[in-house]
Amino acid sequence: MSADVIPLKRKEPEGSIEPMLALTANGMNQVNQVILERMQSEVPLIPALAGHLISGGGKRLRPMLTLAGAELVGYSGTRHYKLAAAVEFIHTATLLHDDVVDGSDLRRGKAAANIIYGNPATVLVGDFLFSRSFELMTEDGSLKVLKILSGASAIIAEGEVDQLTAQRKIDTSEQRYLQIIRAKTAALFAAASRIAAVVAECDDEQEQALDEYGRNLGVAFQLVDDALDYDSNAAAMGKDRGDDFREGKMTLPVILAFARGSEEEREFWKAAIGGFRTSDDDLEHAIALIDRHNAVADTKARARHFAQRAIDALSIFPDGRARRAMTQAALFAVARGY
Repeated sequence: MSADVIPLKRKEPEGSIEPMLALTANGMNQVNQVILERMQSEVPLIPALAGHLISGGGKRLRPMLTLAGAELVGYSGTRHYKLAAAVEFIHTATLLHDDVVDGSDLRRGKAAANIIYGNPATVLVGDFLFSRSFELMTEDGSLKVLKILSGASAIIAEGEVDQLTAQRKIDTSEQRYLQIIRAKTAALFAAASRIAAVVAECDDEQEQALDEYGRNLGVAFQLVDDALDYDSNAAAMGKDRGDDFREGKMTLPVILAFARGSEEEREFWKAAIGGFRTSDDDLEHAIALIDRHNAVADTKARARHFAQRAIDALSIFPDGRARRAMTQAALFAVARGY
């Protein structure tokens, strides 16, 4: 008597953010305390508007990277709490400014701050949070930390401007797109991770490894974000579905679908990205074309590549709770549906 052996299909590791949350829970309590203290102002509108976004349910992955990196390299001080708060203020400020630039209606599943408070107040409170972040950096006293975080802030702004100039340009290349997301997203991930090694006075190799981890994780994270905007199977994302489509942003799913499409499909994309075909029916047609050419699946495949590069960067560190949590966070970044 014999039986056929049927090999089980290998399941891609899905990852989890839970180990990172558990690893950094105590430290994030300290970071959140700094955030709450430093977002206060005698002008009531400032904490009200800032609090609308800061308390809006974000994962706070960027400050967690600073705390996790500190755990990874065995840092036992407290400097990283204020610096992690500075990272979150930079991120929050860019979100506030982005929502004004994009004219967004939703952020994290609820009305964006600019819809409730108006564009002028939203921009100015973003400026306030940027200022608070630089106060926290200077209080730390490290010129190297200041250089890393201020440099990242400048690169983020350059990336946002670069994205704006690429908007509605159907000939945007994949190389240009990657250049944009390395600036507007990955730069802060890299800086948030790297400063943990700086405060712990690690050697250059460890500092560079944490930079590479954050940078590649940031690229993977943004690739998945852009894929979710066109994912016909995606769960609720906490933003208006099709935002990128209506704003004429040349993200990788569109770049791939346009390159692989027929002449008729390319004419559709030219009109859509140009702002002439942006109805709900047009969005559904765009999603159908992207599905036809596997553009979401291939975008996520590229994200897995960068996530693996992030994981590989951690190989110089000994195995342990922190490294495993950071590995799981990288896998989660590409497996998430929101």
